[in-house]
Amino acid sequence: MRRREFTVLLGGVAAWPLAARAQQAALPVVGFLHPDLADAVGVQVAGFKEGLAETGYVDGSNVAIEYRWGSGQYDRLPALAAELVRQRVTVITALTPSGALAAKQATTSIPIVFLLGSDPVKLGLVESLNRPGGNITGATFLNNVLDAKRLDLLHRLVPGAKLIAMLLNPKNPNAESETKDTQAAAQTLGLEIVLEQASNEQSLDDSIADVVARHAGALLIAGDAFINNRADRIAQAAMRNALPTCFINRETAALGGLMSYGADLRDSARQAGNYVARILKGEKPGDLPVQAPNKYELVINLRTAKALGFDVPSQLLGRADEVIE
Repeated sequence: MRRREFTVLLGGVAAWPLAARAQQAALPVVGFLHPDLADAVGVQVAGFKEGLAETGYVDGSNVAIEYRWGSGQYDRLPALAAELVRQRVTVITALTPSGALAAKQATTSIPIVFLLGSDPVKLGLVESLNRPGGNITGATFLNNVLDAKRLDLLHRLVPGAKLIAMLLNPKNPNAESETKDTQAAAQTLGLEIVLEQASNEQSLDDSIADVVARHAGALLIAGDAFINNRADRIAQAAMRNALPTCFINRETAALGGLMSYGADLRDSARQAGNYVARILKGEKPGDLPVQAPNKYELVINLRTAKALGFDVPSQLLGRADEVIE
């Protein structure tokens, strides 16, 4: 091989990684902010990527996703959001109310797409659902307004139970409103609600032990990333103590909970991913209406019911969207 040809070839080989790095650097970057651990939200991540792909964006191909995880520590979210802003990501996706509030505090210019289970207007995230305004929009599955419905479902399942425990995270921005709504619903149904709080591993164990000690007839689990990402642990403890439970989504019921009622989290995350893709294509977040769930699902785990010795009323079974046998 001639020297000149060899030099050109060598230069081309050396340029390949440089070209690859330059191409990667040119990709739009989506910051993904969540208060918990990566392995706890696989369903949401998968749905989010589906939403991106539907509009032509594939992670690692023509878009890059930069993940930031809070590891269950909500107070880390402001710093993580600020870090994404310093990196000058193109869009920030914030899951949960705490994540969305941290992102909004961190930037008024970078577009933000949230995914949460509460009313974004009440949280001060958007001006209205139809016209969010500013640099933020997203999808909400309104879990906080469904607690009264879940309480009613538990009451129908265990009509003899007069004391029902509610497990919630006091650090969740929805905690106060959820408590008031659930207590009002309990009064209507003639039930007593005992509130149990959990924001870390130890307080979760203590709360479950207290529920058992109080001989609560059932356990209602509020919508919260920290708590619901430990559904398997809660469901196992409930199983050991013959305690019927109602969670917020299908995945938690499938892990051993007795029942769930709520939105399809994967589909809601897909909606958020779709909005991110549309913003990457040039649409303004303030012009995109906040999306609501396509439907709510009642899921009943008959395996768990049989293990607990509960007969699920035929009326409830008839209303279920899915029965796990």
